[in-house]
Amino acid sequence: MSKQTGFGVLGPGRIATLTTRGPLAHLSGVRRVAVGSRDAERAAEFARTWGFERSYGSYAALAADPEVEVVYISTPHPWHMEHAILCLEAGKHVLCEKPMAMNARQAEAMIACARANGRYLAEATFTWWTPMLRRVLAWIREGRIGEVRMLWASSGGRNRLNPADRLFDRALGGGALLDIGVYAVSLAHQVLGTPESVQAAGAIGETGVDEQEAMLLRYPGGAVAQLSSAIRTPQRNDAVIQGTEGRITILPAWWGGPRTAVLTVGTEEERYTDTASDWLYEAPFGDQEKSWMIAGVMEDLAEGRLESAAMPLEMTVSIARTMDAVREAIGMRYAADGPVPG
Repeated sequence: MSKQTGFGVLGPGRIATLTTRGPLAHLSGVRRVAVGSRDAERAAEFARTWGFERSYGSYAALAADPEVEVVYISTPHPWHMEHAILCLEAGKHVLCEKPMAMNARQAEAMIACARANGRYLAEATFTWWTPMLRRVLAWIREGRIGEVRMLWASSGGRNRLNPADRLFDRALGGGALLDIGVYAVSLAHQVLGTPESVQAAGAIGETGVDEQEAMLLRYPGGAVAQLSSAIRTPQRNDAVIQGTEGRITILPAWWGGPRTAVLTVGTEEERYTDTASDWLYEAPFGDQEKSWMIAGVMEDLAEGRLESAAMPLEMTVSIARTMDAVREAIGMRYAADGPVPG
């Protein structure tokens, strides 16, 4: 890898803007090389706004740019597999927005392509890299709360019903679980691993996407996780991890924004809060959120890893399988899942 890592952005939309105005614009090790879109003017405007060296009116042209080393994919998730394979086969490393794929089958195909081409692939669930989650996981590894027995986490909120919005468009992969519920499912996997059983109940709205779901995951040894996600119902957006000797509470929104983790053992409390001392550059907190992820990707590549040290690909597939099971339980299917069996 070069001293600066050459990044390309595939799909210059709202999510790409959040990532670009933060870490891609501020981290000293990033070189903003190119932007690719099906709309050449949109790509050019994004490049002008955020200081990329050039732009392309096709994804294939971006993938062919010899100075782009890593492609950050932020198109709607039904196209993640197609776009990732395009880039991987062109010899690029890939950081793909969450969910990395529509289902576990697609995730496995993407991983097989990455390995066949000797390229790096990671899912951009930024929470895995944050100092907050690293501290929480360290407390658990150190045995501070004993054996983890239960976990509660919610993610989401109430959005105005808008059939034209991606969140409510089934063809664009809309729905609560894949868009925001993935964070809660990921947390459960970080803390407890792969569940042995998955139960769920949910509601499909008038536009054909899941507007909310409640999930119950059971693990070997009897531990359980109770999760919820929603796009039409307010959520607490906190998380509680209960062990035999104590608990960890993360609030007010455990998966984003400035937050505090509280370790409680008996009457004693220890607090950890995201502070400027953890930031990687001078910018508002909202622009810091994905910085640790981009820095982590560059560290992985510098050390010769072809998957994330923070979020290994085996875990990405496991999370996808869990979400597949949730969707099967609530009757939520996408075109990528194929026809209904039988």
